[in-house]
Amino acid sequence: MGVSWSDEVDEILTGDLAAGFAYLTPAKGVVIAPMAPLGLRDREAGTVTLTTSLGLWKKLDRVRRNPGVAVAYHAREHGRSNRPGFVLVQGRASFSPTPDRAWLESIKPNWDRFLVPRSSGALGRLLDVYYWQRVAINIQVVRVVAYLGGDAHRDPVVFGAERPPPPAAQKEPAGGTGPRVSVEAVAAQAERLPHTLLSWCGSDDLPDVVMVSAARSAADGLRLDVPSGSLPPGGRRAGLTSHAFWPRMVGQEQRIHTGWLAADDDGSVRYSPHTKSGYRLPRSRLLYNLGCASIARGMRGARRAGLVS
Repeated sequence: MGVSWSDEVDEILTGDLAAGFAYLTPAKGVVIAPMAPLGLRDREAGTVTLTTSLGLWKKLDRVRRNPGVAVAYHAREHGRSNRPGFVLVQGRASFSPTPDRAWLESIKPNWDRFLVPRSSGALGRLLDVYYWQRVAINIQVVRVVAYLGGDAHRDPVVFGAERPPPPAAQKEPAGGTGPRVSVEAVAAQAERLPHTLLSWCGSDDLPDVVMVSAARSAADGLRLDVPSGSLPPGGRRAGLTSHAFWPRMVGQEQRIHTGWLAADDDGSVRYSPHTKSGYRLPRSRLLYNLGCASIARGMRGARRAGLVS
């Protein structure tokens, strides 16, 4: 039997429109990609499932190389629950590179509940890669860490395996630990967008994730406000993502960074962004459809990576 969790946790897992999917890089850094989890989980089997287009192949390639992942349920907007709290699901992921049409048909009620219902006709053909060239990322849950009172400064309820000891500090990258992209721009995005998440690799090779309440620019990087005592000491590679979303994901913005995280002895937290990616889609059904259709361009990369034949 897999890991089980409470009714309160299950309400959040089945109700959130958006969650942060954290996966590892080859150097044991982390990327956090906002995704729509569609409420897909099997409580008896202890699994959580996400689905992604093969056109967005890079995350799948990373998961194939290192299956340690986490899903952070951190936002109730436009979802199906008003329950406060932050829930982190950690586990090992697997996927089949071959889309299962019958399974994709079976999750239609979940899709229609959270996203724009699938179109048919010419528009449906245009969105074929987005609709049907998709795979399930099945996560065998190792543990669930739940802050159900909405207070991330209190001890969480843990379901499944005990939390591991803090990871050791990582070796500094050859290019140095200082910022490589504009700290001011990253701080402005974090201030403007309603949700910011920070993630690093735990000692059990599973991403850990916390919410960031504020980010301020400084000469040596971003100064982050996170729950006290939530970070391991020392320096390490880490991911930082700020994002916003609107009903059915029609309108969204993502700003995704990798970089270097340091928890100083005085309790301050410094983050130096090294890379940046992201996009912004206005609240327009036309632009939403065009954005979904553009995913087809990623199929070439999926083929080069050997994810599809």
